Amino acid sequence: MTHAPGKRTIAEELGDFTTTWRVIPISLLAIAIGLISTGVAVVLLRLIALFTNLFFFQRWSTALVSPSGNHLGALEVLVPVAGALVIGFMARYGSERIRGHGIPEAIESILINGSRVPPRLAILKPISSAISIGSGGPFGAEGPIIMTGGALGSMVAQFFHLTANERKTLLVAGAAAGMSATFAAPVAAVLLAVELLLFEWKPRSFVPVALASATAGAARRYLLGLGPLFPVPHHSLALSPQALLGCALAGVLAGGLSALLTMAVYASEDLFQKLPIHWMWWPAIGGIVVGLGGLVFPQALGIGYDTIGALLQGDVPRNLIIGILLVKSTIWAVSLGSGTSGGVLAPLLMMGGALGGMLAMVLPAEGAGFWPLICTAAILGGTMRSPFTATIFALELTHDMNSMLPLFIAATLAHAFTVLVLKRSILTEKISRRGFHLSREYAVDPLEILFVRDVMQTDIVALPEDLPEADQAAFLAETAKRGQELYPIVAADGRLKAVTTFRKLTDYLARRVAADTAPVTAYPDESLRVVVYRMAETGRTSFPVINDGKARKLGGIVSLEDLLQARVRHLEEERRRERVLRVRLPFSTEEHPVVVAGDDDTGPGAGPA
Repeated sequence: MTHAPGKRTIAEELGDFTTTWRVIPISLLAIAIGLISTGVAVVLLRLIALFTNLFFFQRWSTALVSPSGNHLGALEVLVPVAGALVIGFMARYGSERIRGHGIPEAIESILINGSRVPPRLAILKPISSAISIGSGGPFGAEGPIIMTGGALGSMVAQFFHLTANERKTLLVAGAAAGMSATFAAPVAAVLLAVELLLFEWKPRSFVPVALASATAGAARRYLLGLGPLFPVPHHSLALSPQALLGCALAGVLAGGLSALLTMAVYASEDLFQKLPIHWMWWPAIGGIVVGLGGLVFPQALGIGYDTIGALLQGDVPRNLIIGILLVKSTIWAVSLGSGTSGGVLAPLLMMGGALGGMLAMVLPAEGAGFWPLICTAAILGGTMRSPFTATIFALELTHDMNSMLPLFIAATLAHAFTVLVLKRSILTEKISRRGFHLSREYAVDPLEILFVRDVMQTDIVALPEDLPEADQAAFLAETAKRGQELYPIVAADGRLKAVTTFRKLTDYLARRVAADTAPVTAYPDESLRVVVYRMAETGRTSFPVINDGKARKLGGIVSLEDLLQARVRHLEEERRRERVLRVRLPFSTEEHPVVVAGDDDTGPGAGPA
């Protein structure tokens, strides 16, 4: 197709991104939400500390302490039960959505509820989480903060005249800001938002979310300190081949542990589902398990930041490592399966660190805390299926930039392991059990990179505007053979004048119905995505294609069937296997392809030839 010199085509007007100036006011709102979410994160951390002091030490203080130093003796078992009873009542008579670790609930709000979060959730979620963790629950604060920040972002968005996508952006901005403020990890918070919450990679959402996270990261310095949250001794940049192989092994083993933990959580949930009592009482039953576990291994109670820090310093005894892998993982899985309120990141960091402590006994020595650090990233990459987030998160938590390569190797292999072994992650499994499906694979839509000119029909029949009556019978006979649904009506010079359909063709020629003189059209250099949206807006499944907006010269027809053919082409690229290069044997006049098992198109996953 050619165009007149000096004229800009529609393809030349297409840009890499579809972002408009609307992103500026949304970004300003996101910055405000970032500041608010920072304050919320500080309040939640103080609440957790307050309830920990009240439950375990019977004093009024907001200093963050570990429950393991209490002197309650056997009465300690009753503390998690009491906290769980309160949460059960809050969930039943307040909002059932406070149950769980927060991120699946945020995802569900985005996917199903148009990013609308009830205002009471912004109050009930942090209070219930503070009670749960403060009474010894083996959780982290990040999940509740993400959900609470998201609820605040959604509430702010609901006060303005915004689209569902803009509300989603602000909800995610609040969630990312909450995580950024909690862990001093603004970049990892944005990556988590992209990999788990936004379901897109577009400037219209990325820019506001990034600004909110950066705002929270900056504000945190004045409220909670600079970070890093877990300082570690810096490790060597140069690693031996044996150490890199050890990182690969750590990634695979962390992937296996991730799969076991995921299955344990949902096996626990399945067991609770079978109980003949209301779900309101399930957290209390889980609280009994937590209390008994805490009696045996006190370090398993609460967030455990001090234990994580000790693991990353590499100075913990073997019995602590075993206690974390056995007791902490068990009470965490049971408690989370019971439906209580709390996050998953901090427990995963602790269990990853314990796995690294075990591996440090057999793998090459690369410095204090090296293998616990590698395994913390690996278990996050495997359990949450977010290897980029896991790598950057570990770097921001420790500021050990020399460990980037081994962290990335381990997180990627753990991610690969769980992707192959489990269909869904610990986050998306809960959504699936509620009857919904979520795909975590992002790709450019093939309709975005194909144009109308690639699929339109050019061998078509057009109806002359002044068709003589004597030729109408022959024209109708010809159209009956073709099966064409839309008939453009053109002037003598080829200009599009109107359209009619096959069903109305006879009546139009008999002057019983009028033609559509203002048809919806398409252009050859429009992307198929634009045409699909136009079909959805107009309810029409076939458009005439005109070569020039002013001259309106007819070029062809594009229909829904043509768009489906574009999809078929994409499926063929996915499934068809073929050998492009072949080996010619020496002194031979014929090509002899080297046969490799599974090289033909008849194996599993092969598509049509």
